[in-house]
Amino acid sequence: MPFTDEELERYSRHIILKEIGVKGQKKIMNGSVLIIGAGGLGAPAAMYLAAAGVGRIGIADADVVDLSNLQRQVIHTTGDLGKPKVESAKETMLAINPEIEVETYHEFLTSKNILDIIKKYDFVLDGTDNFPAKFLINDACVMADKPFSHAGILRFKGQLMTVIPHETPCYRCVFHTMPPKDAIPSCKEAGVVGAMAGVIGSLQALEAIKFLTGAGDLLTGKLLTFDALKMKFHTITLPPRGEGCSVCSDHPEITELIDYEQPACDLRK
Repeated sequence: MPFTDEELERYSRHIILKEIGVKGQKKIMNGSVLIIGAGGLGAPAAMYLAAAGVGRIGIADADVVDLSNLQRQVIHTTGDLGKPKVESAKETMLAINPEIEVETYHEFLTSKNILDIIKKYDFVLDGTDNFPAKFLINDACVMADKPFSHAGILRFKGQLMTVIPHETPCYRCVFHTMPPKDAIPSCKEAGVVGAMAGVIGSLQALEAIKFLTGAGDLLTGKLLTFDALKMKFHTITLPPRGEGCSVCSDHPEITELIDYEQPACDLRK
């Protein structure tokens, strides 16, 4: 179907880009992205994906808006305190773009429900802030052949990588196992500068848009790190997919999803 006059105006800055154009914008509007975590990373990602016109966006988070969230989780406002984050996020996303569809999951994702949820989407964004969730998301996406973006932030540092299961290195190819308990401080203990969430979360949204449209090169086979104090990005080439990996190798040791219980912040240095 042709664009309406309103769509042509709304998405005009995308449409004039030769890397996106009319066909690319149609792909965005017909695409779907699941954002796991409506916090620091998920907030900017959700807003930019809504603004871009991604046709169906899922957002999963079991938490409610707390005053300490507002320093970095820009999709929520003071008036949202006590409200489920997914509902607050949905309201903001639809206020930005009422033409999209937003599906909410006000629940913890576990080994029991994650596969049924992620299978409905073209691409997954991991915006969680703890290791158990990140290992679960990685393993589920690999087992379901679901492309996804991993990211983590702590203090003034952030990291990002994109995974195409069974084609590129996964999270376990880099970080093989859960860290020992209390080995790494949580964001609550160590702190995080609010704008860091905006930088890395926006890059996740960009990776999703590039995946949907086929524009440019995805951040696969590489880990992008950012040191805000030094204002330096650094790209690390990752080991080949599957070498010694317990989940994405040709003969994986892990064939069932595991619910880990040890909480820790998401960024390894």
